[in-house]
Amino acid sequence: MKYVVLIPIFNDRESLKLLVENINSEAKNINHEISLVIINDASSQQIIDSYPNLENINSFEIINMKENRGHTRCIASGLKYIFEKKEFDFVIPMDGDGEDRPEEIKNFIQVSEQSDGKSVIGERIKRSEGLFFKICYQFHKFLTLAFTGQSIKFGNFTCLTKTTVKKLLEEKATWNSFSGSLKKVDKDIISTTSIRGKRYYGPSQMSFFNLVKHSLSIISVFRKTVLIRSALFIVFYILLIKSNASVITSLPLVLLLIMIYSISSLALRENINQLNNSLTNIHDIDKIK
Repeated sequence: MKYVVLIPIFNDRESLKLLVENINSEAKNINHEISLVIINDASSQQIIDSYPNLENINSFEIINMKENRGHTRCIASGLKYIFEKKEFDFVIPMDGDGEDRPEEIKNFIQVSEQSDGKSVIGERIKRSEGLFFKICYQFHKFLTLAFTGQSIKFGNFTCLTKTTVKKLLEEKATWNSFSGSLKKVDKDIISTTSIRGKRYYGPSQMSFFNLVKHSLSIISVFRKTVLIRSALFIVFYILLIKSNASVITSLPLVLLLIMIYSISSLALRENINQLNNSLTNIHDIDKIK
C-alpha cells in the first residue's frame, strides 16, 4: 500500500530535517511505499536543506505556498493536493516539530492494515508540556464534551483513508478545524494510543491564546448542538439563581455568551470555496526525490 506523510511547516528547518531523517529510519522496516509531502506555509526563512538519507522514502516534495494561512489550512491544502495529484491509499498528517513522534508511524500502518478500510486516530495518553498547559488541555476536552457531546482526544496525527480524505474535502469546516471536521464527517474511526513527544528545537509554539482559539474552533464545528445545550443551560441556571441573582452569580452567563459569540465568529472562517481553490496558493514545488 501507499502511504503519504503530510507535514505542514513554518520556519522550522532544523526540526524538519531531523524529522525527515527519523522518518527515513523508521521506514526501513515498513513494507509499504512511504512518500513525504511538506507544505511550506510561506516561511520567512529558508526551509530547503540537504537530505542525505532518503533511501527508504519513495518520493519527497516541498510545496511552497504564496501566502501564510496557518497550520490547519496547510493541512487542508495538503489533503487536496494529495487527493488530486498523488496515488495513495492512506494519508498521515503530522506536525513537523517532533511532537508527533515518527516512531508511531509504524503503529499507525499496522493498525490500518487490520482496519478494514477505516481511518485511524492517535488518542493522546501522555503529553510532554508543562502542568499549566496540561490543565488547560483537560479543561478544553471537558468543555468540548460538555457543549458538543463529542470526545475529541486526538490532533492532526492520524491515518486517513482515501474515502475519509474525500469527505474532509467536501466539508467546509475542514478549512477551520481538522480534528473537529474529522469527527463530524467520519463516525466509524479506529483509535490507537499516541504519546505526545517533545519538540526537537525550541519551545512549543502553542500559546495559551492559540490553545483557546484551537479549542473554540473545534467546538464551532458543532455549533448547532452548542446553541441547544447553551439555551438549556441558561434556562436552568436562571431558574436556579433567580432568588440569589447578583453580579457574581451572573458571571457564568456572561462567560457563556462570550463563548457563543467567539465560536460564531470562528465559524465564519469555514469556507468551502477557499478550500476548493486552495491549490492556487501554491508558488512552486521542489521535488527533492
